[in-house]
Amino acid sequence: MFELQEGHRIMERAIRQFCEKEIAPHVEKMESGELLPYDLMRKMADAFGIRKMGKELLEKALAKAEEGGEGKEGKAKTRFGVPVSEEALDPMIMAVVGKELCRVSPSFALAFAASIGLCGQTIMAKGTVEQKRQYGIPVVTLDKVGCWGLTEPEAGSDAFALRTIARPKDNGYVLNGSKIFITNAPYADVFVIYAKIDRGDEAKADKRRIYPFVMERGIQGLSTSPPMKKMGMCGSPTGEIFLEDVFVTADQLLGGEEKTSRDQAKEVLASERTGAPFMCWGIIERCLDDCIKFAIERKQFGKSLAEFQLIQEKIAKMFVQLENVKNLAFKQAWLQKNRKGTLEEFCAAKYYCSAAAVEVGLEAIQLMGGYGYMKEYHVEMLMRDAKLIQIGGGTSEIQILNIAKELFRKAGKEISLAG
Repeated sequence: MFELQEGHRIMERAIRQFCEKEIAPHVEKMESGELLPYDLMRKMADAFGIRKMGKELLEKALAKAEEGGEGKEGKAKTRFGVPVSEEALDPMIMAVVGKELCRVSPSFALAFAASIGLCGQTIMAKGTVEQKRQYGIPVVTLDKVGCWGLTEPEAGSDAFALRTIARPKDNGYVLNGSKIFITNAPYADVFVIYAKIDRGDEAKADKRRIYPFVMERGIQGLSTSPPMKKMGMCGSPTGEIFLEDVFVTADQLLGGEEKTSRDQAKEVLASERTGAPFMCWGIIERCLDDCIKFAIERKQFGKSLAEFQLIQEKIAKMFVQLENVKNLAFKQAWLQKNRKGTLEEFCAAKYYCSAAAVEVGLEAIQLMGGYGYMKEYHVEMLMRDAKLIQIGGGTSEIQILNIAKELFRKAGKEISLAG
């Protein structure tokens, strides 16, 4: 349970070689905004045969679903709507991919996961057959870029206090509102947007009644901001989405029916949280590797830095945090694979791992001194990128409140996040 299997090791080596050869040389341009990450994502997918094989499998699965011929396979475990083996469902596969991408560029990993995971997987899991074919397959096979729009400017930590409204009209809906801090928004082709359906009754005040709509860039009334300037994750374009009298047909309601989707949105947010330990693993592992190398090669007062006990202490503490984060990552993967786990466990893992990644990033910079503060050395970028993991997908403070709320609930005391 606490070590990578041989298949994972093979993938780890393959992904690392690709990252070092194909992604690392372009990180500086992605960080400056000179180069977008999307062509590199497609190149990675092509290198590992994901695009061609994925399209074929997905199309076959959809064709079978249309024919009503799912049979026993219809009850099988699936990924992106395709029946797969237990091995293919192993969460450690994606954990290793995420970890290795984060060693080189956490922002590349973020843009990749937001498009395929948040947007693509939502469509493939909840969409109709036609929605999967029109919107889902192009996103999960990287032909198109996707984004997932839930967060709003005034919602803050209450992610479901939405002001984006969909009003029924002419066998469709008219959407008005805005979204903020949306990964890939400035360049996305496909949008999953959450809104309340307002029929002028008490339903509009019910936070549970939020619904996802799927649409493409170019639809009248939808616009996006330029990429926002950020402290970290600079290689991952983030922006706002504006909806001004956007008319969508009824078949653009994800799933094709007015089925309350608050729980589904919470599931997507939970999956975002479960990915945090894997990202932090990659960040911490790279910081530790770079610090060990630097400490051995750097000379001070005629000796290697590695010979100084304070440096040894820093290295040892980084290793302890790496071990803790790895153990939590392995546990998260096991819980996902076995469809177990509680809210407080996922929140605790995100809280601890994100804090550890930031702390290790800061220590790595401190160990390297002036060199660590320079962009020439990788650790300053990793520290800045790690900070977002304490904010995105629910802040560290919200994780703490969720943990306490669940513990009290299980003891028979119901409390509210709002106090």
